[in-house]
Amino acid sequence: MTRPRIHPLGDTALVLDAAPPATLDCQRRIWALAEHARLMQHVVEVVPGMNNLTIVFDPLEADYETLAAQLEGGWDAAAQTIDADTAEIEIPVRYGGDGGPDLAALAQHTGLSVDEVVKRHTEAEYVVFFLGFQPGFAYLGGLDPALAMPRRSEPRLEVPAGSVGIGGAQTGIYPAASPGGWQLLGRTELKLFDPARNPPTLMQPGDRVRFKALEVRA
Repeated sequence: MTRPRIHPLGDTALVLDAAPPATLDCQRRIWALAEHARLMQHVVEVVPGMNNLTIVFDPLEADYETLAAQLEGGWDAAAQTIDADTAEIEIPVRYGGDGGPDLAALAQHTGLSVDEVVKRHTEAEYVVFFLGFQPGFAYLGGLDPALAMPRRSEPRLEVPAGSVGIGGAQTGIYPAASPGGWQLLGRTELKLFDPARNPPTLMQPGDRVRFKALEVRA
């Protein structure tokens, strides 16, 4: 694996960037490094991303060069797997209809039938690479490459909560209503983010996810 690049982000943060492409092995190493970074002195926040890790530190106490060296050493020591509990999560989805207005367009784009699109989307096992964009939004690795489709040229002003979509080579679920440009395949009634729940997010990095079709409407 190519060595990552470590660089400053302003005066209070630094970023470790791993070389593309994003892979499960690389993400596991990022997660292990995040646990290491949380134990580093003067680090106030650790943010794992896709192929990267950002740490925010106290500039009055921390030394950038020391933290960078610790990150580099942590990367070398990070195991290829993490000793953490992960969950298997099933997402029931109603594909097509009002909840999946882009399903037919995706089928046309890929040259597959609607039923084949749903079949491929539900047969894959996905892994939560990281959370971002909005609370509880999981970026999932594992989409069948045949289902990849660019985001909409004009984002919608409001995408309903629970919408399941594809954006480029990834699939994901909107935890809350928001503007968005992903191609919408369907909708789930599961609540992905609940501030009264512990933890508040349904999915965590490393969790394995499968979609289950409750119905398919062209």
